[in-house]
Amino acid sequence: MASDPAAAAATAKKPKLHGRAFYESIGSPKYIVAPMVDQSEFAWRMLSRSFLPDSEKSRLLAYSPMFHARLFGEDQKYRDRHFQPTKPDSDALFLDGNPAIDRPFFVQFCANDPQALLTAAKLVAPYCDAVDLNLGCPQGIAKKGHYGSFLQEDQELIHRLIKTLHENLDIPVTAKIRILDTKEATLKYAQNVLSAGASILTVHGRRREQKGHLTGLADWQIIRYLRDSLPPETVLFANGNILQHEDLENCLAATGADGVMSAEGNLSNPGIFAAPPPPGQEPRGYWRGKDGRGGWRVDEVFRRYLDIMHQYVLGVPPPPRRPLFVPGDDTAWLVEPITLPGHEDGDGADARPKKRRSDVAKDNPVLIAANFIGMQPHLFHLLRHFVSRHHDVRGALAKARLGDIDTYEAIYRMVEKKVAEGLLEYERTGGKSVEADVPAAAAAGEEGGQEDRESSARALRECWRPWWVVQPIIRPLPKEAMAKGAVQMSKKERKRMAAEMEGKEENGAKKSKEEDRGDEPAAPAVVVAETAVATESFEKTTSYPSSALVSG
Repeated sequence: MASDPAAAAATAKKPKLHGRAFYESIGSPKYIVAPMVDQSEFAWRMLSRSFLPDSEKSRLLAYSPMFHARLFGEDQKYRDRHFQPTKPDSDALFLDGNPAIDRPFFVQFCANDPQALLTAAKLVAPYCDAVDLNLGCPQGIAKKGHYGSFLQEDQELIHRLIKTLHENLDIPVTAKIRILDTKEATLKYAQNVLSAGASILTVHGRRREQKGHLTGLADWQIIRYLRDSLPPETVLFANGNILQHEDLENCLAATGADGVMSAEGNLSNPGIFAAPPPPGQEPRGYWRGKDGRGGWRVDEVFRRYLDIMHQYVLGVPPPPRRPLFVPGDDTAWLVEPITLPGHEDGDGADARPKKRRSDVAKDNPVLIAANFIGMQPHLFHLLRHFVSRHHDVRGALAKARLGDIDTYEAIYRMVEKKVAEGLLEYERTGGKSVEADVPAAAAAGEEGGQEDRESSARALRECWRPWWVVQPIIRPLPKEAMAKGAVQMSKKERKRMAAEMEGKEENGAKKSKEEDRGDEPAAPAVVVAETAVATESFEKTTSYPSSALVSG
């Protein structure tokens, strides 16, 4: 029996609700932090909630990272590293799923064995509101392990996985899927998941093949088709094409979904779910340019992240900090030297002996857990545009050691200083200091008249901000990637299209006519075949014409 009253309350059995009744019981959240492997851990969820007013924080639903069900059920070390609902060697509530600070909260598993999934789910059930089954992961590791989107050909197994949890778990089960090749097939898939007992269905509007350079646009129309075809009481979340705050409401309006989930957009900007402050009411950490567009400053986001690590994960007060700099403040501090721990001799090399991860875990187990493991990749994502200019920060971040909070504090001071210098230069030049940084495609789009629907120029133009502001990473659309050589046809596709093109009389007739007119000769058949199959594939991939967004 739990000795801590709060822990006892958290583990107390509640009546099991289903579907919309359950959704309403957790506050009917409209915005959702997506489950991401090693990237939606407690500290990140807290950071994402921190930009919302206190009255709205509990209305942001957040998922755990995706956990491997079999490993979670069998390996205590795996559980300790990834899930910390109570303090070590204690029943006292700690981080994951803490009712005071981390709710509503769903835990996601990947699995292909119903009993292994149930075993893992029972371990987390006292500390979350629902358990989610990952049916969307498209990566090679999911193919090798036979889970995620690589279960979609086995609808019977999917049904058994969900039904097992629905019938044997004290809390609801939910599921996240990707769309299939047709809207009709996707509807049958959704109906199978719901009939097995899922209380909430999340739909990522991309097919399994849409990843990397082929990510393309998510298809909101298929999600709208599901909304219109499924019973009205079905709770539906949409996922895909969320790059900035405005896209959240656009997605809800286009799809009719109850909530909208963000993964990449949230990684680039954890404040994406918060409405921008009105002009003239910006806090110090929110920058607004001379053109009226703005966003959260990287030093503000970095600072919040560090403070959360200190306060919640390490259980100590954050260090004293000066107010975030704005032009007009004292600048004397800008000349103070910043030295990274271990580099006191000034030669740039870390003189401290390197520690293996096992040694770090032995010295301080809390440092080997998910919240510290996620720090470096999170900061590289947040500072993606920043470090493309400031290579010294990139180098320092690359060398940061697991759990070395003092080094991260020093890197923060480097970032804080460079942001201040950037703001001063922006004011001094009347905004011209960042003009050279505007992507060529975005600048060209401003003059271009007719918008190219197969171009990412519009997204680049709408989302671009100076390097001191958090902003999304814009992928080129698949046709752009192909033109740059980033995408190549597979041998199978080449062979298929070459066979289809072979012997077609219209090509020969067209070539003869062109030669008679003195036109340039037609492209070789192989090139035509490659272009045709690529066009066909990409049009299928990017079939949502009224969205200019390219990732998320």
